[in-house]
Amino acid sequence: MPARVGPRPPAASPGRRGTSPGRSRIVSVLTQDPLPLPFFVYGTLRPGEPNHDVFLRGRTASEIPGRLPDAVLYDGPAYPYAVPEPGGAVTGDLITPLPEEYERLLAELDRLEEYAPGDPRNLYERQARDVLTVDGTPVRAWVYLAAPAVAARLRVRGTRIDSGDWHTRP
Repeated sequence: MPARVGPRPPAASPGRRGTSPGRSRIVSVLTQDPLPLPFFVYGTLRPGEPNHDVFLRGRTASEIPGRLPDAVLYDGPAYPYAVPEPGGAVTGDLITPLPEEYERLLAELDRLEEYAPGDPRNLYERQARDVLTVDGTPVRAWVYLAAPAVAARLRVRGTRIDSGDWHTRP
């Protein structure tokens, strides 16, 4: 199954919305986000995946395994979506950017995930959620979750990755 590398093209997957020509993706993230948070990544940004090399290699202070509770994973098909669901868990990694990379990296990841605050056309919504480290310690992190309309479609017609781990999908 091919993995997407870099920003998604306009026709990356079936049912994909088009991007309006005048749509602005420039977001002043530091004025909106009071504290830098690590990122929880669960798909193509994980170590060993192509977008990790493109966006994260050499720009992180730490990368540790983690689990996002109360979410399940769906195949996108070239990239996954985490969807909130009580009792589920998604496997991934907590990525802490180098301080000097944080602002630029947050903006780049927002563009990659085609996330703009308040935009109803988002495929993903960036949310602060508690992620559990291997020893069970909760860490607040940014997570890109499927936007509500996308999550509703996935619950009806999507292919769930029962393991919750993109690396072990069939």
